[in-house]
Amino acid sequence: MARVSGISKVKLSVLILLVAGLFIACSQIPEYPVEEPIAARVQSYDYQRDIRPIFEHKCMACHGCYDAPCQLKLTSAEGLERGASILPVYDGARLEDMQPTRLGIDASSTAEWREKGFFSVLHGAEDGELSGLDASVLYKMIELGHSQPVTPNSRLPATISLGTARTNSCPSIDRFADYADDFPHGGMPYGTTGLSDDEFNQLTQWISEGAVVSPALYTPGAAEQAMTEKWEQFLNQSGKREQLVARYLFEHLFAAHLYFPDIEGTHFYELVRSSTPPGQPVRPLRTVRPNDDPEGAFFYRLQPLRQAIVEKTHIVYALGDTRMQRFESLFFQPDWDVVNLPGYSYKERANPFVTFDPIPAKARYQFLLDDAEYFVRNFIRGPVCRGQIATDVIRDQFWTVFEDPEQEAYVNDAKYRAKASPLLGLPGQKSDLLALGPEWLEYNEKRNDYLKLRGQYYAERKPEGATADELWDGDNWNQDALLTIFRHYDSASVRRGLHGRVPRTIWVMDYPLLERTYYELVANFNVFGSVSHQGQTRLYFDLIRNGAEHNMLRFVPAKQRESLYAHWYQGNAKIKHALTYTGLDTATPVAMDYTGADSNDAVMQRFSQLLMDRTAAVSGPPDTLNRCPHNNCQRPSISSAQQQLESTLQPLARANGASLPVISLLPEVTFLRVTQGDQRWVYTLVHNRAHSSVAFMFGEESRLLPKEDTLTLIEGTLGSYPNFSFNVPLEELPSFVDSLSAIQEQPGLHSLADRWGVRRTHPEFWDIMADFKRSTEERAPEQAGILDVNRYENL
Repeated sequence: MARVSGISKVKLSVLILLVAGLFIACSQIPEYPVEEPIAARVQSYDYQRDIRPIFEHKCMACHGCYDAPCQLKLTSAEGLERGASILPVYDGARLEDMQPTRLGIDASSTAEWREKGFFSVLHGAEDGELSGLDASVLYKMIELGHSQPVTPNSRLPATISLGTARTNSCPSIDRFADYADDFPHGGMPYGTTGLSDDEFNQLTQWISEGAVVSPALYTPGAAEQAMTEKWEQFLNQSGKREQLVARYLFEHLFAAHLYFPDIEGTHFYELVRSSTPPGQPVRPLRTVRPNDDPEGAFFYRLQPLRQAIVEKTHIVYALGDTRMQRFESLFFQPDWDVVNLPGYSYKERANPFVTFDPIPAKARYQFLLDDAEYFVRNFIRGPVCRGQIATDVIRDQFWTVFEDPEQEAYVNDAKYRAKASPLLGLPGQKSDLLALGPEWLEYNEKRNDYLKLRGQYYAERKPEGATADELWDGDNWNQDALLTIFRHYDSASVRRGLHGRVPRTIWVMDYPLLERTYYELVANFNVFGSVSHQGQTRLYFDLIRNGAEHNMLRFVPAKQRESLYAHWYQGNAKIKHALTYTGLDTATPVAMDYTGADSNDAVMQRFSQLLMDRTAAVSGPPDTLNRCPHNNCQRPSISSAQQQLESTLQPLARANGASLPVISLLPEVTFLRVTQGDQRWVYTLVHNRAHSSVAFMFGEESRLLPKEDTLTLIEGTLGSYPNFSFNVPLEELPSFVDSLSAIQEQPGLHSLADRWGVRRTHPEFWDIMADFKRSTEERAPEQAGILDVNRYENL
């Protein structure tokens, strides 16, 4: 075995200390009997017509994804029948990978789910007769909630635990009495305004008659059916080139909700590997990752989504004739060949640059750039982005831009590509605890070797320095060239365009960075993975962020790079830099005009202006809400009432935590609904927390800089997890802003919520949440989904 260097030993010791506090004992999976439900002959209510809308209105906002309490997923009939489990999917301390529990994949019958530890929440049977309400956990839960109503628009008592960090009890029917005694306010809908009398009575009657559940129908029209068949034929061609491209496309689209934009009323689909060919029922392979060994023949299939859409997992991607033509021109018009198709070994899964090397690199990069927002949204709405430790690797607001594909080094220089590819592998495939340190050290060293290679190559290629034309301008039509990413403590969002004030950092991503980010956080991420796997993923993403910042520094004056970098990595981050990162290039100049830009802020302002000049054709109108220094900017395309509204809000975006202390007290994501008669406008107040650095997994509180916090105003909703909302008549908006601006301490927010807040207990809470969803449907109907209220605060 090779000797570990002294600095590597230090790194390994630090790493082990970071994760040592995460270990806990493993839980045993209980076994549950398979119930034999008995249904009444006459059913008063139809599940899809009468019952599902109640769940969609008041239940799916919490029970819609991997983080649904007790894994009770109510977005489909299959999830309701599967029931609940005491085992959480998100567990940052398990020592081994857990068995996956993906609905529709990892079990095909109720009996199989019971063997995996799921228990029924619907019904039971005794001696062949209906056991009615006494055997239904669902009934007991809604009855407990209905019997303990909350005071309208009041703050919840401290005994009601909120947030994703709370421990869920997940009682089966035999333990429910103890649960109700321990948690008298633990009924459903949890911690919110409850069911109406009519809703409660309908659910009660439906459950008493056997809780008959029927799956959603799939009835595609002729055009839609023909399009699905056309795409399955395209993806299952027999040629080697076609097989390799199909694999590449699958590994990048497996998490998408696919649709056909030219067909009215199209369903959403997901792309799966199935053991059955087109024309037969889909049977998805049960591999954990999309690039795991299929261990046999398979076919790419489009499977319709028969579930309600929740925004936090809704990552849309358009197919159709135009897309197929684009794929043909990107991947098959260039002249290239495949001698031997790659397999699914550790090396091939860990390094997509080697696996897909025969496909022209420029085609792969352009494929990612065509829909850059989609790929970034995969990082954000995929299962990796959940929890503070998962997201504190990024800053709260920053812009992301891309290198121009005509000049990007990796896709244009075969010799350089051959040197770089072996250094671009990714950790995380080995998930045992002992692999955590060695895997991270190995890939960290390779990454730093790559950065040195890259820096030397660019310096030699352009000794006079970087130029603005190296930044992708979207080919003067593609608005995905400019993205703004917001972190909301334990979640994140992305939106096209440059939103908010000029950020502290701007990412410049090339093909290796964009592809590695996707594979590390999406394709190779296992939400059921061990602490070792999760630790490797989080640590390597730290390197990706650092690499994107290195890329940006090429575009600023050499003399300013160390100062900017030190501003990003303050305090103990200097130690992290010495142990983990690679050095800066402070010698190669920049071939861009920075005359008079002598401070860090001036350099960032100048770079942002050069960026906007370069991308003027796709940047859209200026962000007058957030970048209007004299509060005199108006958008001519909006009504006078909305101009008045925005003029009232603009001062909030010019302040910081020092000048406006309430900013540091606000939740991460606050929705604002402003009304005037039948009109309403929706905005989001995004709290951006400033940090001295984001280089560490733990101790975030010690790195906060509240006086430098800012607020970004966004038209429409931003974020799948609103933390609070206000409902304000337009004529009262000046008073609202004045009252908000005067707040100095947390009790002031409670007083503000008394007057304008939409608390979890507000009589119209669910209707207003639904209206926020409608506002997205009006702007971009294909993007709309049910919002998650697990993180909604008790202001």
